Amino acid sequence: MVALYKEFHSQGLNIVGVSLDKDATKWKEAIAKDKLIWTQVSHLKFWEEPIAIQYEVQSIPAPFVLDASGKVVAKGLLGEELRAKIKELLSK
Repeated sequence: MVALYKEFHSQGLNIVGVSLDKDATKWKEAIAKDKLIWTQVSHLKFWEEPIAIQYEVQSIPAPFVLDASGKVVAKGLLGEELRAKIKELLSK
């Protein structure tokens, strides 16, 4: 995700990280260690995280791609598939 963010942020890519952590200290340490510079949110409720429930997250990571209107246009993509979808959407 860090590489994707660096590659595409200037073209309009935004990322919001939703954590299923329970421990605020460990969560914040991981953000710093992994240099995650985009918005991070969590209620620290593990699988009871409201966003995870709303989007029916069953495993992590669970990437969702939303278009400019907020509509989910892809989910579960990783690696080159995720990169290609982001590139496609940003080229429109």
